[in-house]
Amino acid sequence: MEQTFDLKNYLSEGVEHIVRDILKATAKNPKESAFMAKFALRAKASSSLRASQAFLPPFLIVSVTSLCNMHCKGCYVRGIGSCHDATETAEEMMTADEWRRVFAQARDAGICFIIIVGGEPLLRPDVLEVATEFPEILFPVFTNGTLMTERYLSLFDKHRNLVPILSLEGDREATDERRGAGIYATLLECMAQMDARGLLFGTSITVTTDNIRSVTDDRFIDEMQKQGCRAVFFVDYVSTSEEDRALEPADEHRAYMKEKMETFRREYPEMIFISFPGDEKASGGCLAAGRGFFHINAYGGAEPCPFSPYSDLNVREIPLTDVMESKLFRTLHESGMLLEDHPGGCVLASRDAEVRALVK
Repeated sequence: MEQTFDLKNYLSEGVEHIVRDILKATAKNPKESAFMAKFALRAKASSSLRASQAFLPPFLIVSVTSLCNMHCKGCYVRGIGSCHDATETAEEMMTADEWRRVFAQARDAGICFIIIVGGEPLLRPDVLEVATEFPEILFPVFTNGTLMTERYLSLFDKHRNLVPILSLEGDREATDERRGAGIYATLLECMAQMDARGLLFGTSITVTTDNIRSVTDDRFIDEMQKQGCRAVFFVDYVSTSEEDRALEPADEHRAYMKEKMETFRREYPEMIFISFPGDEKASGGCLAAGRGFFHINAYGGAEPCPFSPYSDLNVREIPLTDVMESKLFRTLHESGMLLEDHPGGCVLASRDAEVRALVK
């Protein structure tokens, strides 16, 4: 499959498609659309820059902190021990200046999307301030929304390259059951404040076999649109225990989601819909380990994916452009593992012991 699939073209078209969707989603918002029109030109220049040099994917995922103020049921990063309470300290985490260097190298390499996750990224205001220095890059910020203060609302309002993405599980009952009582109401209030400011914001939904029908129901999408939400990320659930394995979406669920995504994009032209990992067959396999993106953890380790937390290189010690020389990444590419069919969740998570052995 790797020999006949044009990965560079697929990624280039994917970036263009996302940019077009953003422009449509912001067309009726003068302030947002003005920024996004400039960003579209920058994204086109970034695409040309990537094409002129050694391959580096157009997307990065960065965990700017390992700290979080919540304990959501089934949280993957807590389950693998990569997330800690906000009251704890993590002195070895990357500093704001170190992230500034990474973002600058990403910009110079033509990377135009950096997804900020955690932990809870709003616990790192210093890093988010640094991200505002790079208008050439769009930073979706995945947050639980409970720390959204006036300071952050003003920051997102002033710097439109930061796009808040609020995490929920569907309706009030599902969200409060997994995230805690009252969280759904908190998120709706947060959405109301962002909508009042004309901010582009979205929501991230962890898709399980339990909620896949409810979160893809038109009534739920209508409600999100009514709240002002303009982007919806569907992220497949990845379990950390055998007892939760049945919650991982399987092939039939991914096929269903593919159909729903096509329907949503046709029926809700003013919204953006992204599924992760999405239809891997359409992308020639899993896009982790630098095929389409890679992950940098809070301590600088370059990992294949947030769901495969192993690293043999650290961006504190090497330029970002050298990450693709990772022996781990190369071995994953050459082994064909990224192209294999797998049960629900994530191919690398399902082959965790083998990936861990490669690092050792």
